[in-house]
Amino acid sequence: MRCALTIAYDGTNFLGSQTQKSSPNTILGNLEHVLHKLHVDSKIIASGRTDRGVHATGQVCHVDLPEFWNDLVKLKKVLNEMLPNSIVIKHIKEVESEFHARYSAKKRVYRYLIKQGDSNPFEGNYVTFVDSIDFNSVEKNIKLFRGEFDFKYFMKTGSDVNSTCRTIYRAFAYKHKGYIVLHFEGNGFLRSQIRLIVGALLTLDADKIIQKLQCVENHKLKPAKCNGLYLAKIKY
Repeated sequence: MRCALTIAYDGTNFLGSQTQKSSPNTILGNLEHVLHKLHVDSKIIASGRTDRGVHATGQVCHVDLPEFWNDLVKLKKVLNEMLPNSIVIKHIKEVESEFHARYSAKKRVYRYLIKQGDSNPFEGNYVTFVDSIDFNSVEKNIKLFRGEFDFKYFMKTGSDVNSTCRTIYRAFAYKHKGYIVLHFEGNGFLRSQIRLIVGALLTLDADKIIQKLQCVENHKLKPAKCNGLYLAKIKY
């Protein structure tokens, strides 16, 4: 029985989401370890990877369960009891055998949280603090990223992909309870693409952003910190 799991996690103390041969300390590494204890040996597949320190409120994975795990309510309860507190299974549901967490996904939604002022020990791992921010400029320039572009200048070097073209359907900024929220919805994102986009919004003017989007000139850019980024939802 193939099932889809919706997962939320605090990525602060993990080495990203994907399993790694060098360390078990990843989101899927922890999940696979617990599933193996429950005699579930099939590989778990995520909708996509998140880097070290990045969080999720709506990551989706799929796994094939043996027949004896037909009580999904119980399985959810057992998993949440066995997993670290920083990983929570929000939902488990049966899906068609053809369902694939990554390749069946139509859209991916990310949010990035920013706050102006000094950091504090309660939010430091979950919000990117900045000394100052021109919200009007960010609100205007984020719209430049809407559409289909070659994002090769908004990608971490060394990425292994067949194409660097992606479509962003929605990109906007808004204020909420003292936070600035950047919202991105696209058909897919390259490695560190959103963090580099946020970095551009915080440091580059509109002309330089357009030049990078048009691949005219690759202005030097640092990615925004990982702690403000959240994988919010996967749409199928």
